[in-house]
Amino acid sequence: MTTLVTGARGNVGARVLRRLQAAGRPVRAASRTPGGLAVAPGTPTVALDLTDPATHADALADVERVFLYAEPAGSTEFLTAAVAAGVGHVVLLSSETVELPDAATDPLARHHAVVEDALTGSGLAWTILRPGAFAGNAAGWAGPIGQGAVVDQPFAESQVAPVHEDDIADVAVAALTGDELHGRTVTLTGPESLTFREEIGTIASLLGRDVAVRDLDRAEAERTLAGRIPPPVLTSLLDQWGAGVGRPAPTRTCESITGRPARTFRQWASENLALFDRSAA
Repeated sequence: MTTLVTGARGNVGARVLRRLQAAGRPVRAASRTPGGLAVAPGTPTVALDLTDPATHADALADVERVFLYAEPAGSTEFLTAAVAAGVGHVVLLSSETVELPDAATDPLARHHAVVEDALTGSGLAWTILRPGAFAGNAAGWAGPIGQGAVVDQPFAESQVAPVHEDDIADVAVAALTGDELHGRTVTLTGPESLTFREEIGTIASLLGRDVAVRDLDRAEAERTLAGRIPPPVLTSLLDQWGAGVGRPAPTRTCESITGRPARTFRQWASENLALFDRSAA
C-alpha cells in the first residue's frame, strides 16, 4: 500500500514523509526536483510537477494513498490520473482561508477551494485538512530579530492561533494510515490565540532580550511589502490581519484526533530558536 507524498520538501510534506518512513510504511517521495530529497535509504523518489500531466502517471503507479498539496493548475488532471491508477484515498493539505466570509473572491481562499472542489467531485475517497496560520510563518521575523532590528509587522495586534506543523503532519498521517477520517474536513489551529506582538514577545523571552515591534497600518504595509508579495495575495493577507485586530482567533486543535494536546507556539519557538539567535550563527 504505497503512499505518494507530494511536496516532500515542504514544511508539512517532509514531516509526513518522515513519519511514514519511521513507521515502515511503503512511501514514494515526490517533488518537482527530487534530487537531494532527505529520504530514508531505499525510499523511492519521483519527479512530479502537478501542473504537468506528463509527470502524473509515473508518480501514481501502484499508489494506494496520496498526500496532496493544493495546486489549482493541473489538479483536475492529476485527480483523473489518480482515479485511473486506482488510488484509494487522497489527503489534501488545504487552508482555513476557505472558510472566510469572502472566500469566493479571496485569492488565497480560491486557490485552495478550487482543489477541494476538484477532489470532492473526483469520485476518490478524500480527507481535507484546513490548517490555519502555520507557526513556521514566524521564521519571517528571523532577519530583523537576529540583527537586533525593529520588527515591522502589519496589524501587530491581529490575533491568530498558530498551528505547529508537526500537529498537521500527525493528523495527515492518521488520515493516511486509517479510515476514520475518510470524507471529513478537518480545521486545525494551535491551542491559543496570540497577537503577532505576543508571538514576537515569546521569541524575545526565549532569547532573553527585548525585541521592538513597529505596528504598520495598512498604507505603510502596502508600501513596505509591495514588490515582495503579489498584490492579490497581499490584499488578502492584509484583509485577514486587519479583521483579526481585537478578535480572538478560534482554536480547533488536533487533540480529538491524535489524543495529545496541541503543540504551543512557545514550543515551536523553542525548537527553532537558532533562527533568531545571532550568537548561534
